[in-house]
Amino acid sequence: MKSFSVVPACGAQGSIKLSGDKSIAHRALILSALSQQKTAIYNYPSSDDCLATLNAFKALGCRISQKKEKGKSSALTVTVKGQGLSGLRRPARPIFVGESGTTMRLLLGVLAGCSFQTTVTGASSLVRRPMARVCIPLRLMGARIEARGTQDLGSNEEYPPLNITGGELQPLTYTIPVASAQVKSAILLAALFADGVTRVIEPIATRDHTERMLAAFGARIKVNKQKISLIGNTALTSPRSVYVPADISSAAFFIVLGAIMPNSLVTIEGVGLNPTRMGIVQVLRRMGADIKVKNQKLKVKNAEPIGDIIVATSKLKATVIKREEIPLLIDEIPILMVAASFARGRTVFQDAQELRVKETDRIVSMVRNLRALGVRAEINKTAQGENVAVYGAGSVCAGRVESFGDHRTAMSMIVAGLCAQGKVQIDDISCLNKSFPDFLSVLKPLLAKRVS
Repeated sequence: MKSFSVVPACGAQGSIKLSGDKSIAHRALILSALSQQKTAIYNYPSSDDCLATLNAFKALGCRISQKKEKGKSSALTVTVKGQGLSGLRRPARPIFVGESGTTMRLLLGVLAGCSFQTTVTGASSLVRRPMARVCIPLRLMGARIEARGTQDLGSNEEYPPLNITGGELQPLTYTIPVASAQVKSAILLAALFADGVTRVIEPIATRDHTERMLAAFGARIKVNKQKISLIGNTALTSPRSVYVPADISSAAFFIVLGAIMPNSLVTIEGVGLNPTRMGIVQVLRRMGADIKVKNQKLKVKNAEPIGDIIVATSKLKATVIKREEIPLLIDEIPILMVAASFARGRTVFQDAQELRVKETDRIVSMVRNLRALGVRAEINKTAQGENVAVYGAGSVCAGRVESFGDHRTAMSMIVAGLCAQGKVQIDDISCLNKSFPDFLSVLKPLLAKRVS
């Protein structure tokens, strides 16, 4: 562990390109493996999480090759030889997915349809994350899943390692109790193996990358607002190639940087503009951010809209991020808390308790760090859950903060440090490899002064 110092910069200027969206990349690789053809996936990120999915399907007998793309240090072209719905094989040993909750939850949906036993486990942060929300519907479909539960941790939750035996699934109609794109996706992937119609009903709309990707691979899927139905036991057909647009969750750090730092004009090229992922842009515009979207286009092969996002220095004001908005920007809330610190007034994040079960407890980590930088931040319990309030004063102080081993917390603190009134010391940033290994190398050319 090595501490990391950030000194204030004078401005951010320039254009950047980012590697692919993690959410889309996971799904593209999984469906490529379950189709019956060869698929080339372009701009696949080499982050730890996405490599965890790639290695998991290699362990299941899928033939996958990869090579670096020119001019992109963290982007890969990945070629997958599909095995079909019945072609995966029992792995020789337990599948280890590192810290990737997305890999684990989506993989469980696939394994629920495979007629062999598999153990799935992860790193120390992942084995503390709740899995009952996925295990319960998969059991209702016929999968047998064993997990650590009440006996181990004194709760009604379930945690990895998970032993799953799949096969002979039944279709299901299921209303998801807690809005979660990962839970929805796990059920829809399992539904591919079930003979009949599976229906998933969401309480609040979540990101729809799985529905779009399933349609691109020829699945018999219908979407009617928050009701999704899928007819299973139908072979998938590869579109042959998938391009993964730049990750808006990664772009969010540069969008906020451009908005809160003086003398800034930043362009992020080729960003995914999926409507269910634009919450960060909508909230920041509501706060007064000068954000434009240009060069919009639609990649027909995977039906994900793409465009350039341009952001300039702005005067931000406080807002309320409502309960129904939280699922659409759950990964962007840490950096939005930084934006709120530079806005004028009290910004409230309603029912943000889902942040407690991410890679770390992001409510605790962000509130503690903002307080260390002189920002007033509060946690208030409500009848529905927990609200977080950030009282912005237009600036933050110098100070010492922690990454808590969480990539989004670390990047949020780097952005805050670049706009602080003095040096900000971060205890460790090695966790950046989880989602954005070249964050610093992309960031540095934009700055009038450098991070050290």
